[in-house]
Amino acid sequence: MRSKFLLIVTVFAVLALGLSACAGVQTRQENPRTLSVTGTGMVTITPDIAYINIGVHTEDPSAANAVSSNNAQTQKVIDSLVASGVAKEDIRTTNFSIWPNQHYDSNNQPTGITYAVDNTVYVTVRDLSKMGTVLDTVIKAGANNISSISFDLADKTAEMTKARDLAVKNAKDQAAELAKSAGVTLGDIQTVTSNESGVAPYMDFGKGGGGAAPAASVPINPGTMQLSTTVSITYFLK
Repeated sequence: MRSKFLLIVTVFAVLALGLSACAGVQTRQENPRTLSVTGTGMVTITPDIAYINIGVHTEDPSAANAVSSNNAQTQKVIDSLVASGVAKEDIRTTNFSIWPNQHYDSNNQPTGITYAVDNTVYVTVRDLSKMGTVLDTVIKAGANNISSISFDLADKTAEMTKARDLAVKNAKDQAAELAKSAGVTLGDIQTVTSNESGVAPYMDFGKGGGGAAPAASVPINPGTMQLSTTVSITYFLK
């Protein structure tokens, strides 16, 4: 009877040691040694498309007159955009607002109210060679608030692929260099993540008057822009 009891105790002890060993292996597997790096890839491109906010600002003591005047002036601007070759689907209203402006004299006494109206359209210009002409045309038509011209590349697929390839190479080079310096050996890749971003030139014309048209086309230079991406790679260490 005693020998059976000892045998049972021995079996449980062996099982306990086996489970403890398995737990240790599992813990080591759940917390492997890794090396993480982040690579950057950047390519320089020439923009082929532009986005611009074009607006009309009017004021009048009568709210109805301010709106009516603004509507007529804005329609002329839109018609001029279409006439200059901008597609109707590339013209989108982004703001229409009206508010009262209280006026005061030199003694800070109220002298009356005028109503201000703003109408802004967001325009996509797909032929940059016509940008100066487009601006001249809308100014002549009555636009007096031109702002936030930005440039971009219509199709960035191929360029972003190049940037990602450069980022991956940069990350791999870093990993190899770090592993060599640390005296470790890279294993398989555990994770790969990427973060893309594009940086484009930005121009702001601010608010200007819609008086006499300039004698020559507005000089517009889109220059170049850089597309960049970062790739993070985590390696197992052998």
